[in-house]
Amino acid sequence: MVHDHEDPEDGDIVASPPKIPVPEEVADAIRTLIRWAGDDPGREGLLDTPQRVARAWKEYCAGYEEDPAHHLSRVFEEVGGYDDIVLLNGIPFQSHCEHHMAPITGKASIAYLPKDRVVGISKLARVLHGFARRLQVQERLTAQVADCIWERLQPQGVAVVIEATHGCMTARGVRTPGVGMVTSRMMGVFRDDERSRQEVLKLMGY
Repeated sequence: MVHDHEDPEDGDIVASPPKIPVPEEVADAIRTLIRWAGDDPGREGLLDTPQRVARAWKEYCAGYEEDPAHHLSRVFEEVGGYDDIVLLNGIPFQSHCEHHMAPITGKASIAYLPKDRVVGISKLARVLHGFARRLQVQERLTAQVADCIWERLQPQGVAVVIEATHGCMTARGVRTPGVGMVTSRMMGVFRDDERSRQEVLKLMGY
């Protein structure tokens, strides 16, 4: 039987975050927002909402409390002579835009061409989530993930492509659902060599 207190590094089960104390000024700010939106924070259904919202946002923004590069600190050099592309494709993620604090929901494809070291492939997803769990813009998220892998692994090339939908566009403003935004960052051989770039994009499905 798998228990929810297992180390998340060792399994797929992630424990629910503890109920951290919510500062009263944070709860008051959320009550103010509820009143400004037109509802009564004192009614039964909203009594616990300020604490729930505050704890949810602490979880949404958990990336501020970690260094994503740490996930790339353990590398492996015994790869049996493997010197081709390493790709983790279609990684789902969620972030929040810094302009309206609306959800950004999408998937990322992350690839690198190793020189003399590789990492456990799940670590690429952890790097993505570490940066995504902050207030973001998609362009910066794409660059941060690519730059982190480039600096820590020093590979021959890095390619990151992110495709996402933005709540600030689908639920407000222009209100146009179903529109995806694609951003990419190519480094090393994937930027300098057209053949290598086309190969990695084909593997990613683009």
